[in-house]
Amino acid sequence: MIGIIGGSGLYEMEDVVSKGIKSVVTPFGTPSDLYRICEICGRDIIFLPRHGSKHNIPPHRINYRANIWGFKELGAKRVISISATGGVNPEYEPGTLVVPDQIIDMTADRDMTFFEGEGGVFHVDLTDPYCPELRESIIASGKKSGMALKKSGTYICTNGPRLETRAEIKSFSQIGADIVGMTAMPEAALAREAELCYAGISVVTNYAAGLKEERLTATEVLEKMGKATLLLKELLKEVFDMIPVARNCTCKDALKEAKI
Repeated sequence: MIGIIGGSGLYEMEDVVSKGIKSVVTPFGTPSDLYRICEICGRDIIFLPRHGSKHNIPPHRINYRANIWGFKELGAKRVISISATGGVNPEYEPGTLVVPDQIIDMTADRDMTFFEGEGGVFHVDLTDPYCPELRESIIASGKKSGMALKKSGTYICTNGPRLETRAEIKSFSQIGADIVGMTAMPEAALAREAELCYAGISVVTNYAAGLKEERLTATEVLEKMGKATLLLKELLKEVFDMIPVARNCTCKDALKEAKI
């Protein structure tokens, strides 16, 4: 089972066999929306709109724990995150699809773990926050389909919902960020705690603050994301076919020797 978390339009693909809609009750509350179960390319896929089907949940209010728990409860072993980002590195221009390999976390006041101490303290290894095997499947799919993907990039995650200041983006650039978004954390860390493979496909929808003189708008982000959805659908169909059935990475054993 492969989970996809992103915009609500992603599950409207051709050749999709719908298998129903699932509601999940979790110990951490209610997920962002109902989970759409379907079959594509012979693989069972679970879709969840991260911000809700009406896009009414801001990034700092998303119940990340419930979302990831729900995927695990429904049998997902891997989760692919689709997100809109701003280009901090000028080389990551609008329209670019990025398969990030690192994260810098600048969020605050988000529930960061499933383990609050009652059952012990866990320190999971997040040296590489994105599953290398799943990333390679996405990169190979892009190559096969002729899509130009950035094969790496550092995603800096801010709290939102406001966009960043010119000075913040300058600072982020100096510490090595390539793209900026608001949802990668704690999503990636929670997926690792749940022993799920997790990878991202980030759409650069705009240059980040200060790189261009034009004013940044949410409308611009939505327009660019809408145009990229067709491309993402084609890429995902290739990815579903490319991902190996067996997991050969270490994500599935993330809790081994992590408990104190």
